[in-house]
Amino acid sequence: MANDFKRFCVPSVGTSLTTLYGVPAGASSAALESIVIGITMANKTSTGVTASIFIDNEDGSNDVFIVKDASIPAGASLEVMSGNKLVLQNDGTNGDNLEATCSIANSLDVTVSVLEDV
Repeated sequence: MANDFKRFCVPSVGTSLTTLYGVPAGASSAALESIVIGITMANKTSTGVTASIFIDNEDGSNDVFIVKDASIPAGASLEVMSGNKLVLQNDGTNGDNLEATCSIANSLDVTVSVLEDV
């Protein structure tokens, strides 16, 4: 199995939960894991916002926040991972989703770096 570094850019995240990344199933619907190695949220407005990153767990329960209502000043960014790693998984049928929301519509650009197929 080859490991693949991938980057996902999601512009203009707003007040509704927005999927940033979903773990795909492996070949022939096999289980697959991904390691999130970086998440950066950038506030592109002229006012401060609060933002959250959420894991929608593949099992349908046990959903958790990675960061909740973090303050991001106008024009600033926030590195969520700060050297930590986050394992997400797909059991072959259902996959984890990484989601974001922000206090102001269309105000947040999010970049997620992932090592897939691990």
